[in-house]
Amino acid sequence: MSDWPDGYGKRILAEVDSTLNEAARIAPSLSGPEWILAHRQTAARGRRGRAWANPAGNLSATLVLFPEEPPGQAALRSFVAALALLRACEAVSDGRGAFTLKWPNDVLLNGGKLAGILLESAGRAGGIAHLAIGMGVNLAAAPPVEALEPGALAPVSLAGETGTRIEPEAFLDELATAYAGLERQFTTYGFAPIRTAWLARAARLGEDITARTVRSETRGRFETVDEHGNLVLTTADGRVTIPAADIYF
Repeated sequence: MSDWPDGYGKRILAEVDSTLNEAARIAPSLSGPEWILAHRQTAARGRRGRAWANPAGNLSATLVLFPEEPPGQAALRSFVAALALLRACEAVSDGRGAFTLKWPNDVLLNGGKLAGILLESAGRAGGIAHLAIGMGVNLAAAPPVEALEPGALAPVSLAGETGTRIEPEAFLDELATAYAGLERQFTTYGFAPIRTAWLARAARLGEDITARTVRSETRGRFETVDEHGNLVLTTADGRVTIPAADIYF
């Protein structure tokens, strides 16, 4: 199992409303990056304010960072986090199962949703006061299918798909180590190598997918993710760049 990376704090909570809420509360008092893990969340949330189901034994964690980059560049850490999650999952499961990445911020296992990521930030003049990267991983159990939106990928668990059973705190050690290495790469070389590594594991690259926002729906071939993290589709009307959407296969 990996050693804890230098320079990162660790905070383990038995219960909290949300690790993202806790991140917002403690960020002003922190002097450096901090991981927060909760064994139970009472008000977990996902993208667009949706509820996030987190059965016992799953990972619920948030990383608090203090980025120096402009907000758009700092937000590309969603790709850093996704790669770190994928690599940690592969490491603890000895490569069993097919892990892929779904734009913008999900990790898939054997085609089902294993993990999700949510970024939140607080602004300050000229930049970001702090960035919180919330991560949820179905280590032990998948949430009930009834909680899904129509057309969403069925959830899966690491234990169910690979037979790997690992406690959240042990998984966090692996995740924190994977993230620290990728964070160094990101701050040293920028988004380009992260983008290349992410695309190498991208789900449905070169295939037709659907991107939905609250106002529109776009169907097209998934061509790439650009240097700003935008989804690029080739449609009947030409090439379309999409900064934010929900993706359906």
